[in-house]
Amino acid sequence: MGLFSFIKNAGAKVFGIGKTDAEEVAEAAAAEVKLEEAAARKLEETIRDLDLKVEGLIIHIDDDAATISGLAYNQATREKAILVVGNSNGIATVDDKMTVEHVEPEAQFHTVVSGDTLGKIAKKFYGNAMKYPAIFEANKPMLEDPDKIYPGQVLRIPALD
Repeated sequence: MGLFSFIKNAGAKVFGIGKTDAEEVAEAAAAEVKLEEAAARKLEETIRDLDLKVEGLIIHIDDDAATISGLAYNQATREKAILVVGNSNGIATVDDKMTVEHVEPEAQFHTVVSGDTLGKIAKKFYGNAMKYPAIFEANKPMLEDPDKIYPGQVLRIPALD
């Protein structure tokens, strides 16, 4: 009779038992959406636990992109909430849709590289390594110790008064 060709991944498993690859992909996608929703809820909870005041906080995650919205108390709160989300494993971008109740100047951001210390970062931005406490304070409560920063972490660098 000869050789018959079939589309390899189109049918159900042996004798109709199981699921097609398309059904498995759909289930995996649904599971991923549930994981993304769970991660978003966890990030919202973390922001609340850190006592960052954001009314109507909503975080949506789609693959490695997060969107954050709500009314932040001030610019520092807004930036800290963005950093909580962005410094999370698996998040590559954060789309900031938040508004601010009390407008303040925006901070700069710095991505930590190997060998960085808060002192080195302060020297770069402020010209004085001894100004590192300003950076530490600007990143509380996410930073608990000025000596515990890691490569890839993004920090707020506020303007000095």
